[in-house]
Amino acid sequence: MRAEIEAAAGEIRESLALLRRHLDWDNALRRLDEVNALSEDPKLWDNPEKAQTIMRERTQLETAVNGYRALERDLSDSLDLIEMGEAEGDETVVADAEKSLYGLRDRAAKLQLESLLSGEADANDCFIEVNAGAGGTEAQDWALMLMRMYTRWGEQHGYKTEWLEESPGEEAGIKSATVQIKGHNAYGWLKTEAGVHRLVRISPFDSQARRQTSFAAVSVSPVIDDKIQIEINEKDCRIDTFRASGAGGQHVNKTDSAVRITHLPTGIVVACQQERSQHKNRSKAWDMLRARLYERELKIREDAAAALEATKTDIGWGHQIRSYVLHPYQMVKDLRTDVETSQSQAVLDGDLDRFLEAALAARIKGQGDEEAA
Repeated sequence: MRAEIEAAAGEIRESLALLRRHLDWDNALRRLDEVNALSEDPKLWDNPEKAQTIMRERTQLETAVNGYRALERDLSDSLDLIEMGEAEGDETVVADAEKSLYGLRDRAAKLQLESLLSGEADANDCFIEVNAGAGGTEAQDWALMLMRMYTRWGEQHGYKTEWLEESPGEEAGIKSATVQIKGHNAYGWLKTEAGVHRLVRISPFDSQARRQTSFAAVSVSPVIDDKIQIEINEKDCRIDTFRASGAGGQHVNKTDSAVRITHLPTGIVVACQQERSQHKNRSKAWDMLRARLYERELKIREDAAAALEATKTDIGWGHQIRSYVLHPYQMVKDLRTDVETSQSQAVLDGDLDRFLEAALAARIKGQGDEEAA
């Protein structure tokens, strides 16, 4: 068997060993049996919150265990096919199995990375808030493009997306919007997207077709579950109700029951206008505020005071984490990891994985270096 095939198989086996150790395999199997038994108890849903916690744990364990088993099985199948093809002199079979093996190597690396999403809230859903920077219509259109990019990414990965609040631009785009991304590890994958994103392009709004630079800020917060306690004194908050506004269409319900909550000590403002019921909008807004306060505390713990609130920093030069250049050439480059691609339209259509994986790996490495020090 060729040396490159053996090398790829060796990398996959190494990833499998690391995954097994990280999962604490025997304990993971035992706990999966326990939660499966609990989920079959007809009285489980007498306590909906407990039931949701159990079902979420079950999903997480099943995803991890089944991912490991599928990778192990597919590795064995690919190696068997290569061996059979070489024995029979069938180069087509060998080539197909070899291609599959290299795909498995990428899958193993991603599973290994995902297994490291073990932060307190990494497995949770998340809120993504996008705010246009200075620049009027240009920046507002860019903010909408970014939100579209994240919803496309979510849809491509089987996540559900729900628009919660949208403040439309004067001519096009959005001044701000908040979307909830629902699915396993949504926050873990997207948390590194917080920061300022820069766009360079020929303006579609300029009759002279001049090149423009626009900025928009992204904030990512985890949806807080019952494992995380965030106490908020209602006396510290101002609650306003208003008529929902927006460009219409599928994302915005025009109602008289939108809710805005301002947390006076921190200046954090959240709003929800998705539901027709003021009570439901109020409940969701409280969830959003708890998420923002928790994310703020996380950033304090990480000694990232300069990036506590993307909406409070200058949305402009010197703060950006990624550049998207559409003219005079095509390039998207992450300024933290130096990962770049010329496939800018694919990125704007949701092809973000290479950036998310690199940023997550860099953050995990940084945390490991701090612990070692």
